[in-house]
Amino acid sequence: MRVGELAARTGVSVRALRYYEEQNLLSAERSPSGQRHYHESAVDRVQLIQQLYAAGLSSKTIVELMPCVIDGQATPALLKRLAAEREHVDQRVTELMRARDRLDSVITAATGNMLTGTPCRRETTA
Repeated sequence: MRVGELAARTGVSVRALRYYEEQNLLSAERSPSGQRHYHESAVDRVQLIQQLYAAGLSSKTIVELMPCVIDGQATPALLKRLAAEREHVDQRVTELMRARDRLDSVITAATGNMLTGTPCRRETTA
């Protein structure tokens, strides 16, 4: 199928499909005139790529994961890698929650010694 048909079937823009190719996430055969032609399996692959992007994974990480998908099917290696990515997300969430708690403490302390009616001074740069 041509790039326009793949875009229509997946709901992904032609531009995004070209980006996926640039990132080595998707491949196409070229006709003698240079037109892209995709295999039917590209529909499932694009949908998987979209799911992984929606889960917050980077292009680099997705490229590393794709060899763990065989004929559109998950492998134990894929599940292991996805679990590791989830653990990484959990760690980032914990760090963000700690930062939020520290910020709440600063806000509470600042509220306790707040002067009313005094505007913030803007720092000037020379």
